[in-house]
Amino acid sequence: MSDIAKSQEYMSFRSTIPQRKVVVDDDNTKEWTLYEAGPKTVKSPLICFPPASGTADVYFRQILGLSALGYRVIAVEYPMYWTMKEFVEGFRKLMDHLGLDKVHIFGASLGGFLAQKFAEYTSRSPRVGSLVLCNSFYDTSIFQQTSSAPTFWMMPAVVLKKMVMGSFHKAETESHIADSIDFMVERLDSMSQQALASRLTLNCMNCYVEPQKLRDVDVTLMDVFDECALSLNVREEMCKCYPEAKRAHLKSGGNFPYLSRSVEVNVFLQIHLRKYDLSSLRARELTEEEMAMLADSDAGTDES
Repeated sequence: MSDIAKSQEYMSFRSTIPQRKVVVDDDNTKEWTLYEAGPKTVKSPLICFPPASGTADVYFRQILGLSALGYRVIAVEYPMYWTMKEFVEGFRKLMDHLGLDKVHIFGASLGGFLAQKFAEYTSRSPRVGSLVLCNSFYDTSIFQQTSSAPTFWMMPAVVLKKMVMGSFHKAETESHIADSIDFMVERLDSMSQQALASRLTLNCMNCYVEPQKLRDVDVTLMDVFDECALSLNVREEMCKCYPEAKRAHLKSGGNFPYLSRSVEVNVFLQIHLRKYDLSSLRARELTEEEMAMLADSDAGTDES
């Protein structure tokens, strides 16, 4: 068992935050897995989409840290969807089931790509308040697997896991990054062949984001300066796609900064969400004192 899985923090999370299973499709085998914390009165929560190798609990440090500050955070794990149409329609149904009109999405790698595709899918009737994209991409062709993606469903689990683990660089890395890799390997090992195959199919099928459809969406791009699975060129292309996006740089963090640099990631998430505190898209419940302070600061700004 990895050091993170044995930590008091993770054990506290598993003992206090219940895991929920939700079915929104006609097929009862397609279950969404959810972990949620924070006030239910908040109607525009932060939704966390995991990478291809991750389960919903990889965001336990965001759930614990941000909910303690009044944010409503929901980490989700996708059912076995094999097409992008299935995914975007399934997530829309999940939002409807949870009574959510608009949400903020924090997505890492595949999770970030899926978040962009959902924002694109709902662009005419927006369901996404904002996006935070961590080590993500906008075009699946970067993985050079589009021709083989349709065959993933029949590949042995060991082959699929080897494809994913090829991007996990553990040699000569900082201990907290090595710990995050160990934890993610455990999450990967817990996934069934079909679950992993469906994720990798979405990750590698011939598909890309049309950024012009997201021009009205508030975007923050979060990336690391050290080694991760995405090349510098891919990261630069993301910046070109979203020239108006805010940038959140982490000096280090590897592929999974939400685990290895969770304090900094949580600060960046708070900075991103803070602008919505006094709007209908607020992601947290404010105290009366905070409401008064924000109102005073707004009044001061208006006067100046």
